[in-house]
Amino acid sequence: MLKKHPKGLPFLFFTEMWERFGYYLILGIFVLYMIDPKATGGLAFTDKNADDIFGTYIALTYLTPFLGGFLADRVLGYFKAIYLGGFLMGLGYIGLSISNLTAFYFSMALIIIGNGFFKPSISTLVGNLYSNEEYKANKDAGYNIFYMGINIGAFICNIIAAFMRNQYGWGAAFITAGIGMFLGLIIFYFGRKHLAEANVIKPKQEGDVGIIKVITMVFVPAIIAGAIGWLIPGNIFKSDTTDAFIFACIPVIIFYVSLYIRANSEDKRPLGALLAIFAVGMMFWAVFKQNGTALTRWANYYTDRQVTGTTENALNAIYLLDQKEYVDKEVQAYDNQFQAVKDDNGEPVKEMGKEVYFKNITPEQKAILETSSNKKVSLINTELFQSVNPGWVIILTPLIVFFFAFMRRKGKEPTTPSKIVLGLFISALSCLVMVAAVYASQNGTVKVSPWWLVGTYGVVTIGELCLSPMGLSIVSKLSPPRLTALMMGGFFLSISIGNKLSGVLASMWYDYENKANFFIVNIVLLLIATLLGLSILKKLNAVMKEKGIN
Repeated sequence: MLKKHPKGLPFLFFTEMWERFGYYLILGIFVLYMIDPKATGGLAFTDKNADDIFGTYIALTYLTPFLGGFLADRVLGYFKAIYLGGFLMGLGYIGLSISNLTAFYFSMALIIIGNGFFKPSISTLVGNLYSNEEYKANKDAGYNIFYMGINIGAFICNIIAAFMRNQYGWGAAFITAGIGMFLGLIIFYFGRKHLAEANVIKPKQEGDVGIIKVITMVFVPAIIAGAIGWLIPGNIFKSDTTDAFIFACIPVIIFYVSLYIRANSEDKRPLGALLAIFAVGMMFWAVFKQNGTALTRWANYYTDRQVTGTTENALNAIYLLDQKEYVDKEVQAYDNQFQAVKDDNGEPVKEMGKEVYFKNITPEQKAILETSSNKKVSLINTELFQSVNPGWVIILTPLIVFFFAFMRRKGKEPTTPSKIVLGLFISALSCLVMVAAVYASQNGTVKVSPWWLVGTYGVVTIGELCLSPMGLSIVSKLSPPRLTALMMGGFFLSISIGNKLSGVLASMWYDYENKANFFIVNIVLLLIATLLGLSILKKLNAVMKEKGIN
């Protein structure tokens, strides 16, 4: 299969695999680390605050590619941007191992800045490799293969994270993420000769915006707007961080709209098509990125993670199990939020010595524990569920690539915009699985099988494979050559806003008495995005046809 692809693709594949190993290792344990009590090495944040910080963090990691992509396009070139970004991210991952709030926030800043340089640059290199007519027709498949590399890293990282956390603690898990990042940079270094033709600094053309102008008219205003959002009395969007983020995005969004307005006749329609795709894609990411918040919470509190017998012995031998001890009467301290004690602001307070896992076990399980001499149970680590989605990606990617290749040979392959709209609809169906899970759990009063999460991730993965790698591909196809990395930054900006919205949505979990309604809201958002996509699909396909691409 790789004979139809450039020689440089495997190096980008493995570079991204190890970079995403570190990135998703952090995401898999980020919320768990923040809500873990200080006695066991965590930060003891409330669930709501952890959701807010998580949403802001992943949003900013996809916001900084706006400027990083611009600098890679015009100043640094993609090689230097990847080296710089990867180095900063590696330092940030290792810095999280320092159990200190200052180090925690500073390390996050390093990761956010580093990702801004790394992510748009390596994604652009993939597209540039397919500029040659020999490989041009396989660009969609190339991005699917590249995307599988991302998810191999995301799959194995959570297994390693669980092992390191159980055996050595939180700090060791964070250091492992840093090692993965630096390993990716080493692989990239050895693949340079196969990537040289894709590493170009785009010459400035008439009408282009200079870097000084971008900094003074976009980046600085974004910082000022963010500060205003942070400082305004009260909250418009539920928290100071959300207000600051939304305000900061306004100058950046205006910049991208101005690119469209000022574009010449040749570039205007492709740029307009990309902006439309960015808009509908935001709603997908707002739902999909709840895998680190709402679905992690479901795995942590509502999923029966207990294992026994041979499975328990096998997983315990490789340190992939979490031991929890049942204490009589401890569950009486918790209400439906699992945290009944509130502070002066009405926020839940972490109670030391309480184990929320036992809040909603069945009466039969409770009776067994109360009469047993051994009150400890072995649970699958919550972060291991973060490997289910990338596991599905690894399994399904070859099937999806084969299916679309088969359709191409028949002359019936859907256009890239059509794949994106299809992905939105399929993703909406995944939320129906979680609605059924809520009813199976009697609205969270009893734990349910982990197969509900496996099924949910399986359906959403099909939608993801139709949408996410196709988004990268369509940016590469439609962007004016001199603006490719900058438009990659715009694509990641749309992901950024969606990621932040995911944190906002997840923080509303406890506002819904019936948890099924939480997932129904997600279904509605994705169906609205699907309808919007259908309404512009004809125009998007027309633009693709004008450019002579599928």
